[in-house]
Amino acid sequence: MEIERTYYSMKEVRQQTGLTDATLRYWEKMFDDLKPRKDGHGNRYYTKENIDFIKQVKYLRDDLKITRIEAIRNELKQGTKQVDVRQRATEILQRLRNELAAIRANI
Repeated sequence: MEIERTYYSMKEVRQQTGLTDATLRYWEKMFDDLKPRKDGHGNRYYTKENIDFIKQVKYLRDDLKITRIEAIRNELKQGTKQVDVRQRATEILQRLRNELAAIRANI
C-alpha cells in the first residue's frame, strides 16, 4: 500500500506527466490555480491537487486539442467536473491499452 505524500518534486511531476520543466514553469505563470510551494533555493514542491490540475490542463491541451491558454482557462471554469470525468476515463483507457499491449507482447 502506497502512502500518499504531501509534496512532490518537479522531477517527480515531470515523470508523472511527461511535461518539461519549462512547460511546468510556464503554466505556473499562466494559471493562478497552479502555485507550487518553493523553498529558499527556488525548488518547487507540488501537492496532489497541483498535479491533478496539471493533468487536467494537459488533457485539455493534448487530448481535446485546446491549445490557447485563454480557451483552457474558460474550459476549466465552465466544466471542471466534466473535464475531470473525461480525463479519468481517458487515463483508464490508456492504462488498459498499455496492459493489453504488454499481454500481447508476451503471447
